[in-house]
Parts: sequence; structure tokens; C-alpha cells
Amino acid sequence: MKPVIFGLEGLTLSESEISFFKESDPAGYILFLRNIDNREQLRALTDSLRNLHGRNDLPILIDQEGGRVVRMKAPVWPSFPTWEKFDRLYDVAPASAIEAARVNAEALAHNLHEMGVSVNCLPLLDVRQPDAHDIIGDRALGSEPMRVAAMGRAVLDGMARAGVVGVVKHIPGHGRAYADSHLELPVVDATDEELSIDLAPFEALKDAAMGMTAHIVYTAWDEQECASLSPTILEDIIRKRIGFDGLLMSDDLDMKALKGDIPQLAADVVAAGCDLALNCWGRMDEMVGIAEKLSEITPGAKTRLNRAMASVEGMSPQTEFAALVDKRDQLLALA
Repeated sequence: MKPVIFGLEGLTLSESEISFFKESDPAGYILFLRNIDNREQLRALTDSLRNLHGRNDLPILIDQEGGRVVRMKAPVWPSFPTWEKFDRLYDVAPASAIEAARVNAEALAHNLHEMGVSVNCLPLLDVRQPDAHDIIGDRALGSEPMRVAAMGRAVLDGMARAGVVGVVKHIPGHGRAYADSHLELPVVDATDEELSIDLAPFEALKDAAMGMTAHIVYTAWDEQECASLSPTILEDIIRKRIGFDGLLMSDDLDMKALKGDIPQLAADVVAAGCDLALNCWGRMDEMVGIAEKLSEITPGAKTRLNRAMASVEGMSPQTEFAALVDKRDQLLALA
């Protein structure tokens, strides 16, 4: 197995993808809007991926946050609110906000499980900061670390109840960035003491099954390399100081925060300490190059991957979707 998550080109697997994926055996896949049309098509696609590898526990990822970051769109699938709404409810009714976050996440994961999607890149544990770039913005769970942690835990629990693994992101925190890492490399000059605020939610949820790194330079820890490429940050900050022992993947290698050859970047993030490289765009030449550059997944990474997927083994939605949405809306109305 190669320590990489690959994207797909279209709505169905091509013959070249089938041949390549069989040979390279990536750890998992990630879906985007280009891979999604309708319910029947999407379920057939995820079934074909599992059948290709003979793995019912195959990680099939998606970014289905709600608000402005969704891949399964209306009107085929229902829309979900921004997480800022739950933060506002927390101001007046903390316990209700936590429960609303849980049932919202469970309802969201209900749709994913039905379509054969097993991993959702949620929750964001980024602590929102004033005047930072809006790439996080209303996607955040709040600007107070323990509030973010409490609702983040509820989101993980809600998705797990519906049989979907969550991914905490963006370790060690994207909330201070003054740039969008999709477009350029953000540099955060905050002190170590200031950054302890950003670390707090990740420390509180250090037992999460999966996590995703940030393509951000934190000068207090490493003036040269962003977190995804920094052995210092990956080992000393994420693994040791935070204590995160879950499966750790990079953010997307194609984001413009990173410079250089994509296959080499894949090798570099894994060499630096990420368990998996994330390559989202489904470009065959890049994927072939990545497979050639990467060695087999390490035993430790494989153990963390298996543990993550086993955390929802046998779980499936127990509550009707409509009941979850109705409860969420009643709670949000309290704000």
C-alpha cells in the first residue's frame, strides 16, 4: 500500500485509473464536485472503489463541511448551515450549541454513509482570530479554544454515530493566517505563547482518529518550512506537544502554498513525518510520479489507518435524517 490519498478524474473510473489504482494500491481516495452528479452515480462510484481493492474499510474522503464548502450539493442533497451559526448559539446556550453541532454532524454524515463515503474532512479546530484571512471565517467553530474543542468533539461524535470518520484540521492551526494557503504560503509570526491558544483544541482532541496538517510557516517553531514539510513541527509540536497519535495526512499537495514537483512534494511530506500525502486532482501523470517516488506505507502509519477506520466499524445511522434536522433547527432557533 502506498501512503497517499488520490483524487479521481471524473464520474466513473476510467480503464487507466482501474489499472493504475490496482497496481499502486493507494491508502484511500478523495472526492470532489467533478466526481459527483446524482445519488445512483455516486454510490456506484464508491462501490467500484471498494470492489477494486476488496476493502470494505477503504477510506473514501470528502470535504462536506456545510456552508460554503460542500461537494454533494443541493438540490440532490440538502444544504447545511455554516458553523458560525453554532458559535452564535453557544453565546446564549452552550449545551444546546454542543447538541446542535452533534445532531447536525450526524445528519450530514447520514448522507455520506448512504453514498458510501467513509471519511469527512471535518471538524475545523482552527481558532478564529480577528482580521485574519476569511478562508477560515464562518467555517470556524469559534474564537475561544475550549468552545472550539467542545463543539469539535460533538462533531466527531455525531459523524461517528452515522459511521463516518472525522478529520481534525488544520493542525497546528489555520486561524491566524493572513493569506489563503490555496493561493500562497501564509507566514504566521505569532510567539510560542500566542500559538498555545491555537494548539489548545487539538490538545483537547488529541485522541481523534485522523488529522490534517496546515501549509503554513510558523516562525516560532520553524522559520523555513511549513508545518506539512517540517519535521520539527510534525514531531515536536504535533506528535509530542499536542500528543496527537492519529493518522496524520498533509493538506492538498496542489495548493499554491507549496512549490515544486508534486511527486517530490509527496515524498517530502511523508519523509517529514506525515503518514499520508494528499493529492486531490486526479492527474494521471502526477499520480504515477507519486507512486514511483513513495515507498510502502510504514507499519506505524498502517496501524493508525486501520485503527481510524475500525473506530466506526459496524456503525450506521440509527436516527432518521428528518428527525436530526428537525432537532438541529429547533436548537438553532434558540439563538
